[in-house]
Amino acid sequence: MVKSRFETLKDFLARDPKDSFTRYALAMEYVGQHEIGEATKHLEELLKQDGLYVPAYQQLGSLYARLERRDEAISILRRGIEVAKDAGDTHARGEMLDALDELEM
Repeated sequence: MVKSRFETLKDFLARDPKDSFTRYALAMEYVGQHEIGEATKHLEELLKQDGLYVPAYQQLGSLYARLERRDEAISILRRGIEVAKDAGDTHARGEMLDALDELEM
């Protein structure tokens, strides 16, 4: 029997809970399954473990906004913008600035 991508990612994460890419990928699988609460938990854990993982800020900000947690969305996006700036990731920074502008209207 072939494992699903979701099952494979869960297995990888069980073997290495600090693997940022695997945790991020698993969170995105949860988003795809409309399990926003689980996705949010994984992104929050990811940022606790690896505060430099730029894509997690953007995705977590988006999820907070979907959950109507506006203040948290704004806060995480602001942090992400600074992390992206320090990392030289102008694309992610620009997308987070746009998302922040929409939330602050």
